[in-house]
Amino acid sequence: MGLKVVGTGLGRTGTKSLHTALAMLGFGPCHHMVEVFQHPESMALWIDAAQGRADWEAIFRDYHAAVDYPSAAFWRELTIHYPAAKVIHTVRDADQWFDSVHATIFAPESLARRASEDERARFFAGILERVPAQLDDRAVMTEFFQAHTRSVIAAIAPERLLVYRVGDGWEPLCRFLGVEQPTVPFPSENSRAEFIDRVRALQTDPPNA
Repeated sequence: MGLKVVGTGLGRTGTKSLHTALAMLGFGPCHHMVEVFQHPESMALWIDAAQGRADWEAIFRDYHAAVDYPSAAFWRELTIHYPAAKVIHTVRDADQWFDSVHATIFAPESLARRASEDERARFFAGILERVPAQLDDRAVMTEFFQAHTRSVIAAIAPERLLVYRVGDGWEPLCRFLGVEQPTVPFPSENSRAEFIDRVRALQTDPPNA
């Protein structure tokens, strides 16, 4: 298909709500970390990408957009590979982001930090290679978060980029994408509690079991 939208915002910046919003606006299917767990066979392709053997056409064969991890970890490669794609960079307060990721994605007991030799561990390792090792250090992680935004803004032409807070709703997103604004409320998904519940389900019933 070829991506029409690349999301460069890190996980826990409203990416699941954006994932749903883009599908509602006609830019679906949209890739998100939940897609990886629904299609665990795709992990091998992401492991290859982390090792410098990316096949983006195979990874995104069935998608028009991509947000969240793992795509956000490869934002430079994707924005170059899909030069016509619009870029949406989701942001939030850095300290709030740290609190959220430390309770979810990078929690001490998270799937990402669980030591093992299986494919899922190697998949997460490819993402963690692009994140500071000091996952529990607020100062290091909030600076990483802010530096990530600075890097995206420096690399992407302003006319191609929307720096976006999901709390701003439909108007700036629809204006940027050139589509009509829906009359229904903007989606609000994947709260911290919902995330934790989803992870617990994966731990008790892994998708490739």
